[in-house]
Amino acid sequence: MGKKQIVVAEYENEIDAEIAKGHLKASGIPASIIKGGGRLPSLQNAEGVQLLVAEAHSEQAKKIIQEHSS
Repeated sequence: MGKKQIVVAEYENEIDAEIAKGHLKASGIPASIIKGGGRLPSLQNAEGVQLLVAEAHSEQAKKIIQEHSS
């Protein structure tokens, strides 16, 4: 069975989520994105885009995201 994934942040659009994902990757934390609206950008705005990491990395990931969102 795979590692449990935790939502560490939610964004209004895929671009912001990809930027945060890049910060995590640069810190050695693999992340994935789930788009609430699928491929329809108008629904992404309504439903959001989630950034997920393995549960073991969730606290560190949250700190990194917080540092880069200021």
